[in-house]
Amino acid sequence: MKKITWLVLRLMMGLIFLWAFVDKLLGLGFATKPENSWLNGGSPTSGFLLNATHGPLEALFKGLAGIVAVDWLFMLGLLFVGLTITFNRYIKWGALAGSAMLLLMYLAVLPPANNPLLDDHLVYILVLILLAHKGAHRS
Repeated sequence: MKKITWLVLRLMMGLIFLWAFVDKLLGLGFATKPENSWLNGGSPTSGFLLNATHGPLEALFKGLAGIVAVDWLFMLGLLFVGLTITFNRYIKWGALAGSAMLLLMYLAVLPPANNPLLDDHLVYILVLILLAHKGAHRS
């Protein structure tokens, strides 16, 4: 049961990142409308950076919206993290990259909306750390 739980947790985390990549790439109508997809010329970072950011670092993050290099790094990051976690290969690198992305997203919304300090970005970082640690000790 323990192995199945770890497997399901790893697959779910990997698929969260892969889903975000595919939805932003193609605009499947969930978080990204088809007309705003990356393939349609939309910016995968602009929606979040322009609309969700607030707090002391708001100006910094809003200034990054729509920058082509930021869009490419974000999309490559989503794909890399999703693939490494899903397929359990280079999981330490994927967990590190994913944690960095999540920390930046956390800082962009600091303080979080529903709690003065904690939100799901921090929980996901801890899950990635656990998965990387578990992956390093598998036989």
